Amino acid sequence: MKKPLRDHADQSLGFVKFLSWSSLALILLVNLFLSIFLSNYARQDVLAKQKEFALLLAENLNHQIYQRFTLPTVIGFGRVELSQPAQYDRLDKTVLSTIHSFHVSEVRIYDHDKRVSYATDKELVGQSGYAGTAILEALEQGTSSFQVVTRAGMLGGIFDFTPQPDTVTLKTIYPLRTERSLIPGNPQGFIMGALEFTQDITGDYQKVVDFQRIIIVTSLLSSLLLFVLLRVIISRAGRINAQRIADRERLERELQQQEKLAGMGRMVAGIAHEIRNPLGIIRSTAELLLKRGKDADPVNIRLLSAIFDESKRLSKTVGDFLDYARPKAPRQDEVDLAVIYDQALTFLEAKCEELGVVVVRDYTPGLCVRGDKDLLYRAIYNVLSNAMESLAEDKEKKREPVITVGGTMTEDEVVLAITDTGPGFGPDNKDRALDPFFTTKDAGTGLGLAIVRNIVESHKATLALDNAPDSGARVTMTFPAA
Repeated sequence: MKKPLRDHADQSLGFVKFLSWSSLALILLVNLFLSIFLSNYARQDVLAKQKEFALLLAENLNHQIYQRFTLPTVIGFGRVELSQPAQYDRLDKTVLSTIHSFHVSEVRIYDHDKRVSYATDKELVGQSGYAGTAILEALEQGTSSFQVVTRAGMLGGIFDFTPQPDTVTLKTIYPLRTERSLIPGNPQGFIMGALEFTQDITGDYQKVVDFQRIIIVTSLLSSLLLFVLLRVIISRAGRINAQRIADRERLERELQQQEKLAGMGRMVAGIAHEIRNPLGIIRSTAELLLKRGKDADPVNIRLLSAIFDESKRLSKTVGDFLDYARPKAPRQDEVDLAVIYDQALTFLEAKCEELGVVVVRDYTPGLCVRGDKDLLYRAIYNVLSNAMESLAEDKEKKREPVITVGGTMTEDEVVLAITDTGPGFGPDNKDRALDPFFTTKDAGTGLGLAIVRNIVESHKATLALDNAPDSGARVTMTFPAA
């Protein structure tokens, strides 16, 4: 069995959506990866620069301590004893003048006993237990080391737009040596202690965080823009695809219907005369017998009446088939549709009174178009007849049965609108109401509105079926103005 066209289209569109979403996810992941890579690279570069600067500061501090404190103290006092206030104050002034304006928050010097022999925080002087592994390595192996301490994590730093001082610090451990040039035979000098100082690098680190923010925001905005563009493209493609599918399905239905009607037309044209001739004889004979047999047996009268009514109905059905199968080309006379309205309503006046239908006339003379008066009369009559039948078959009768017949005219077109207060078109029947042989009536042929559409379209006009706002059916015919 052939798979429906819509299923193929839905599968294709589904694949396009999957591909688009996959591309979006891939681009987003790539952007995030690049942002993380670039931000980490920038962070490592900044930290490397800070470590180089800290190492230079440590060497300078080592030199200043040796030249301005160690040598003068040994010469003047014979040995270094920081327990003496004068020596401690001299070292303190040397350290403070060296680290001035370098964002150094704390300096400590550890002796070989792992005790704090000097600190900018004087309460720590003489304390033990503060020397970590890095201090031991500096004292024993003479190695330098660095440690970055941050109070906020990676995400916390990104969302902290006003960081406090000392949020990110760089702790430097450096072996405090004698000057190499002054110690013969020992080019590196001997280790006097371990120097530890902490720098506030929050400002420089914040520049890296700002760079991270720019990368992340740029990535998210570009991904969002791409997402919106993909959504617009997919939505537009879906609408175009749905419209094309609907058009192709409609054309396929019309083609199938035309093929079916072409076969039916050939069949009807071949047998129409064979049916109409004997049917006309049966109808006229039954009518003649009815006129002559007024005093005949009532049973015979009922039988003759049934024959006459059924032959008349069958004659109309055959006529509908012929009219639809072989529509004639309309003449191009000037026709006032208001006059045709009046003629059709006059013919249906008795039936309206019988059904209790109120007709509201909302038109004026002068609704002139070019067309065939007989065909236009038949189209309008069919629509009015259908409206009456729908009112007659309305079982609920929630409103008074009313048919509103309207007509308006502009410079370019004439619009006829026939509205009733019946049940209206059902949601499942509205699109099929114009299809040939589709009917919701027990005795209908389903050709009434199809014939109306043929007549209207042959006059280069349009036919529209809709429901009135307050229930009921509305049929609108729009003609080019004469």
